[in-house]
Amino acid sequence: MSLNEYKPGQAFPGVIGRTFDVSKPAWPAPNRAREGAPNVLFIVLDDTGFGHLGCYGSPIETPHLNALAADGLLYNSMHTTALCSPSRSCMLTGRNHHSNGMACITEGSTGYPGGNGYIPFENGMLSEILQQHGYNTYALGKWHLTPAEASSAAGPYDRWPLGRGFERYYGFLGGDTHQYYPELVRDNSQTEPEKTPEEGYHLTPDLVEKAKAMIADAKQVAPNKPFFMYFCTGAMHAPHHVPKEWADKYKGQFDDGWDAYREKVFANQKKSGIIPPDTQLSRHDPDVQDWSKLPADERRLYARMMEVFAGFLEHTDHYIGELIAFLKELGEYENTLIMVISDNGASAEGGPHGSVNEGKFFNNVADDLQQNLAAIDDLGGPKYFNHYPWGWTHAGNTPFRRWKRETYRGGTCDPFLITWPKGIKARGEIRSQYCHAIDMVPTVLDALGIEAPTAIRGVTQSPLEGFSLKSSFDDAKAGGLHITQYFEMFGHRSLYHDGWRAVCPWPGTSFAESGLQFGAPIDYDKLIELDAHGWELYNIDKDFAETDNLADKERERLIAMIGMWYVEAGKYDVLPIDSRGTLRFADERPQIAVDRKKYVYYPGTQVVSLNAAPRLVNVAHAVSADVTVPAEGGDGVLLSMGGNDGGYVFYVERGKLTYGYNYVADQRFKIQSDTDVPAGEHVLSFEFTPTGKPDIANGKGVPADIKLFVDGKQVGSGKLPVTIPLSLGLSAGVCVGADAGAPVMEDYTPPYRFNGRVKKVLIDISGEPFEDKEAQVQAYLAQAMARQ
Repeated sequence: MSLNEYKPGQAFPGVIGRTFDVSKPAWPAPNRAREGAPNVLFIVLDDTGFGHLGCYGSPIETPHLNALAADGLLYNSMHTTALCSPSRSCMLTGRNHHSNGMACITEGSTGYPGGNGYIPFENGMLSEILQQHGYNTYALGKWHLTPAEASSAAGPYDRWPLGRGFERYYGFLGGDTHQYYPELVRDNSQTEPEKTPEEGYHLTPDLVEKAKAMIADAKQVAPNKPFFMYFCTGAMHAPHHVPKEWADKYKGQFDDGWDAYREKVFANQKKSGIIPPDTQLSRHDPDVQDWSKLPADERRLYARMMEVFAGFLEHTDHYIGELIAFLKELGEYENTLIMVISDNGASAEGGPHGSVNEGKFFNNVADDLQQNLAAIDDLGGPKYFNHYPWGWTHAGNTPFRRWKRETYRGGTCDPFLITWPKGIKARGEIRSQYCHAIDMVPTVLDALGIEAPTAIRGVTQSPLEGFSLKSSFDDAKAGGLHITQYFEMFGHRSLYHDGWRAVCPWPGTSFAESGLQFGAPIDYDKLIELDAHGWELYNIDKDFAETDNLADKERERLIAMIGMWYVEAGKYDVLPIDSRGTLRFADERPQIAVDRKKYVYYPGTQVVSLNAAPRLVNVAHAVSADVTVPAEGGDGVLLSMGGNDGGYVFYVERGKLTYGYNYVADQRFKIQSDTDVPAGEHVLSFEFTPTGKPDIANGKGVPADIKLFVDGKQVGSGKLPVTIPLSLGLSAGVCVGADAGAPVMEDYTPPYRFNGRVKKVLIDISGEPFEDKEAQVQAYLAQAMARQ
């Protein structure tokens, strides 16, 4: 039966008479996509370098991604911003990262338009556009595009996935997560994994199962309705977590070291035509150790770290293959436009020696080789937040120099595959057109025959800043449309223009050569000096890997390109240049709640994210829990904040009131009461009193005295010789009555819920002295409750 339908904005075409029999109905038309419209699938890998995938010359087995390349196109000149969230904002909006307010990750946002962490609504996302054209829209996995201070249950939710055009979401809001104990969100609420690590849980297969279910949910009702899926693995970001059998498949394969890996991959890339035949391999990086001179124990450790990474990547590829197989089973694969990309080059956040805890990088804590060696048999499992050393980072970006966070091609030139069997005739071909993540949205819209909207939900839209790649789909020689592209990340700057790249490396061509470390500040005088003498110039049409600096020979061209960089910087809100690195995390940011010194939290509520919770680093604070202890004695967590990568936990351990502190998994400190906590109603408290000053540059927060109290009476005390200086972790949060996720301490199994009742918990950062009076504690709670 054909119904009379009309679209929004059209006049009602029916007839309205005085009665039904003389009237003719008409219906608002459902929001249908055009017949035959393809599905769109973005698969976004994290921290995956140009030389990591098998189809890009790597020895790591990625058969399913290789198959996508064989069934479509492999691009060898796709670029990102050199950092995760900024790149992801480009992929979804088609605008540059500073235009999106995403100069950095949201935890490092600054109070300037190009870096405040708030993606403007006038920069509509592909999800919002396609939703208007009859698509279902799904996001899975890593998001990291919500302002850090807006990621709590208080919202606002308008920059969560469901606020930006996605109808369904399952994943984690932060920058990384524990693969066995992820901080999961379903739509707008936190949720827990359905299994434990002991039962075989791992995030990647979970994401794939949820993705398949979302697609099936809609297709079984409306088989012709297309979908847009933004599928973002936690892999290959640290922690490198994978079941042991996957890592063991690579036993011994990296024993010859990172330089040998580079040579093998480089040869494979030349043989397959991925890179030009005259490409020169970039030099051995001065910040990377000479494999041949390393002691045997170090070589064994570093080889195992790479075995774990390789197993993690193959594991990820396997489950991506399951998703692709599901599309084939449904008959949807042929008409699905698939784009696979990494958000930046391989990551150097593991430091020169690798790490068992990536949180050390974010707190300027040096890694300890002996600690890493002691962990070798458990790498890849849930116990550690592990990451490999710089040598493997550099190798993963073969043939380029440097890595993530820097705008040499090692940080910005990344794998990119496009597969669309029904829409692209070419198979297994390489494309060399220069492109950037901002080109993905224009390409999709062009392929789908959709004009970029002038308004979304009443908000006038800014122009797209990227260019379509559709002309290259079936024409390898099609002229590239992307002629000019600026780059800036943590003060490291570059500009591409018509086959040339000008690069101003900061803090230098390497840390060893500059004598400076990541986060070194650029003041105005230093900027003038850099612009006069610090830029390099490369003709990447002839020098693919940036090995021949032509700055002296092509001085006029270089000066023109430096000026062009400043023009682009003005156009896209790049200034001011800020090179402070992790020190940005310490900046204060506006909060949705009024500033206060006392916070009350309740059991059964969602974990309060780090950026919405009181900042308990380097400050005096007291915590009081109003509890009922059962007759058999108390046991379990009262309050936790953090995970196995760092944090603190206040708990009762088999009757003893306990304070546990995890200093970036480097040291753990435990302070207990002298006697058991009696049964009944009590206020259990601890007081944290700094006894010195922090040394943030060297990874040390304040030393502190800890005192434990039951009903205002001191029952125990101890000292913390060192604490975390900057961040308890990208995914840390306040949890009442349990330790959700990976455990802060190693002497219990999470969630270790308190066996009695926790009524509420007060966190007091006023600095007022904690007196031996039960009435004072009760007054604290009453005062805070009165303001709720």
